[in-house]
Amino acid sequence: MESYDENDIRYEQAKRQVERLGGFYGHLFTYIGINALIVLYNYNHLEPGESYFQFKNFFTATFWGIGLVAHAIVAFLPNISIIRNWEEKQIRRLMEKKERKSRES
Repeated sequence: MESYDENDIRYEQAKRQVERLGGFYGHLFTYIGINALIVLYNYNHLEPGESYFQFKNFFTATFWGIGLVAHAIVAFLPNISIIRNWEEKQIRRLMEKKERKSRES
């Protein structure tokens, strides 16, 4: 029978949080790099007298930025106590259920 203590749970939560943050920062650096290349490309392909400030030049950055904000919410909101408390309750509930099943076997 496997037993879990509070340190195991906290370690796993910290590990998941670090993975979430790493994923977000990788997404952020990719966003910055790709959009910088798109800006350079669009700037170099402007017609004479054409303004850069057109929606087509900001389309990718805008909609990808919305996705990046969603990713940031997922990565940083687990630090809010309501979500963390719910997560801890679910982990405990599942572990207790698993322990009960192993005792019955």
